[in-house]
Parts: sequence; structure tokens; C-alpha cells
Amino acid sequence: MKILIADSFGKDLPEKLKEFGEVTDDINELPNADVILVRSATKATDEYLEKAKNLKLIIRGGVGVDNIDIGYCTEHNICAQNTPEASSIAVAELAIAFMLGIQRNIVKAHNTTKAGQWAKKELKGRELYKKTLGLIGIGRIGYEVAKRAMAFEMDVIAYDPYVKDSKIPLVGLDELLARSDFVSLHTPATKETLGMVNKEFIAKMKNGAVLINTARGKLLNEQDVYDALQSGRLGFLGTDVYSTEPPGDSPLLRADNVLLAPHIGASTHENMDRIGDIVCRLIKDLSEGKELISLKP
Repeated sequence: MKILIADSFGKDLPEKLKEFGEVTDDINELPNADVILVRSATKATDEYLEKAKNLKLIIRGGVGVDNIDIGYCTEHNICAQNTPEASSIAVAELAIAFMLGIQRNIVKAHNTTKAGQWAKKELKGRELYKKTLGLIGIGRIGYEVAKRAMAFEMDVIAYDPYVKDSKIPLVGLDELLARSDFVSLHTPATKETLGMVNKEFIAKMKNGAVLINTARGKLLNEQDVYDALQSGRLGFLGTDVYSTEPPGDSPLLRADNVLLAPHIGASTHENMDRIGDIVCRLIKDLSEGKELISLKP
């Protein structure tokens, strides 16, 4: 079995995988690969997958699989898998970090102090305590965010049209937007959600509310979000993801009231270890002839 590691994973993973076959990171081995491991950088389009003539299994280390042509995989009997249970804690902690960093002016506090300024009077912040957090999507990551937010005694509500029963109170989208001091996105990029955060969406939000996006950049109409940030209608944006990555000339880079990160939500040492364990289990199952149920389009 030939295993191609196309993107960055934990440094110990290649050694762990050697028991299952030959491990390589040489993209020229794509036509010979039985297994391909990707994260978000590799775009496994139909053109990419057509070159992988021997491919039996492709694993996305992470949650979203919008960079894999699942339809092609289904048509060509390629099993597509991801590792959704691994990344929940890492992404949830980043969402909370965005909220804390924004409320307490952490970046400005660091930069001004390091520059020799004592900006104590300018840096009066706000607390998370008793603020309302609205989660759009209450899957694995959304629920982990909720648990951590409740530890700060935030009031947490959620909107998810695909969930009927939840430990977190479920409300309609309009009610969530009207009530929430923070709106945090935890939904995949689908035909229904692409560009959902637009001027109409923002108009329904509480004036000056904070938007957190650790899900997918294409959920946002970036120009509409920028305009709302400039006007103050949207108080602040914390985002780890962008419509295109790197974000190039995204208008979000020109806003002052933003806290930006380069898609590091799942990038923790602990998460890479968890992803590696799941990858090893899936490849072991494949090597033993066990049936793997592929993701569906």
C-alpha cells in the first residue's frame, strides 16, 4: 500500500504509518497512491483525483470536506473520510480566544505596551459574563463552544435547522440574531449557507454585536461585512477563515475592528495527535479489508 501525505500533519505520523506500507510526501506519486491524506491546502478536485488511478481512500484531516469532490469519489468507488471528532476542542478554544481577545483588547494592549506606551485608560474592556452567545450550528464544535461559554456564565442559544433536540436552547435564526451579543458560525459551506452573512443578515443582528467565524470563509459576503464594520453596525469581527486563502486583497484586511488569524483553528499539537490516531485506525481497517462507509455528497 502506498500512502501519500499531501499536506502537513503531525511529525510522528509518517513513522506510525510505515507498518501499513510505503509513506511518501512526493506529489509525483499521486498516480500510485492507494491512500491520500489531505488537510485544507490540497484541492482534491475531479482533475486531481483523475490522476490518482489506484486511489482507494482519501482522508481529510479535519472537519470540512469542501476541498474534496465527494461526488467523484462516490462515482469511482473511492472512500472519502474525515476526522470530525478530532478538531472540536481546538476550534472551540480558538472561538473563545477570539471573544476574550476582542472584549479585553488583548492585541492592542500587547502592541502598545511593547511600544513603550501605558495605555491603561484607553483599554477598558468588557466581560463575557452574562452576555448572550448565539451559535449558528450546534454540531460537535458548536457544542464544545457552548460548554466553554457557559463556564464564563454566558447565556447560550443556538440555531440549527437540522437539529431537533439539543441541550442548548434552540431558537429561530431571526430571534438568535436579535438577541445575541456574539454570533459564532459553526456550519459547513453548502448551497444554503454560502454568503449567508450579508447585509440582510447583519441588519437583523443586535447593533454593535460581534461576529466570530471559525467555520468557512465563504459563509461571509466579505464586502457586506466590511461595510458593516466601517459603519459600526457590526462591532467587531474575529475570523480564522476567508473566501480565498490566503486572503489576498480581501476588504476584511483593511478594517480596524477585526481580529484575524491564518486558519489555525485545528492547528494544535494535541489535535494533530488525535487526527493521526484516527488516520491510523482508518488505514488499518482498510488494510484488514474492513468495510469503510464513505461520506456522501
